[in-house]
Amino acid sequence: MDKRPHALVTGASSGIGAAIVERLLRDDWRVTGISRRPVTFDHPAFEHLSLDLAEVDSIAAAVADLAPTALVHAAGLLKVAPLGSLDHDDGAAMWRLHVDVAERLADALAPRLPKGGRIVFIGSRTASGAAGRGQYAATKAALVALARSWASELAPRGITVNVVAPAATETPMLKDPTRATIAPKLPPIGRFIQPEEVAAAVAFLLSDEAAAITGQQFVICGGSSL
Repeated sequence: MDKRPHALVTGASSGIGAAIVERLLRDDWRVTGISRRPVTFDHPAFEHLSLDLAEVDSIAAAVADLAPTALVHAAGLLKVAPLGSLDHDDGAAMWRLHVDVAERLADALAPRLPKGGRIVFIGSRTASGAAGRGQYAATKAALVALARSWASELAPRGITVNVVAPAATETPMLKDPTRATIAPKLPPIGRFIQPEEVAAAVAFLLSDEAAAITGQQFVICGGSSL
């Protein structure tokens, strides 16, 4: 029987999700990665689960046979618009992917998580509010509320629930042409956050050393919050 810890990671095909997969494989985890698009990982400890998370009613069945040690929800979507020009379909899509998917995955998997299991959501520094990003920020703020609520519920089982909230991160999403009207802000450190830096924070929160940390939002902002 394989005794290595097993993580289920969403958004595994690119960006932060891919960086998390790479980091966990390097740390000797088994990883099941969820994404719509094909993945490039060629590793004996990696398994790809092809799934469109927007089809939320299919999630419970898709993960029914999985019993991971940890859940990392990194799949994300960013659409920006100022008040007066909001696209309500975009807002609904972000809520579905960030919040509804988190609810469904956690609801399906939490009963099967072992004592000492881990849940980590990828949030955003904008969860406290950001001009032109209101719809997106609201979904990320909701993740913090979910994490704090579930951290309280799951603490007696030694299961932690946390949020890692980066500022603008060097991913394909950063270069999305639809963001041209509201450009990402460069942090005071003079560069964007790297996906590997976010992955390192996630890896720590999944570790035994982080067993006493739960219900928290870890902000990785390069000084943007100062």
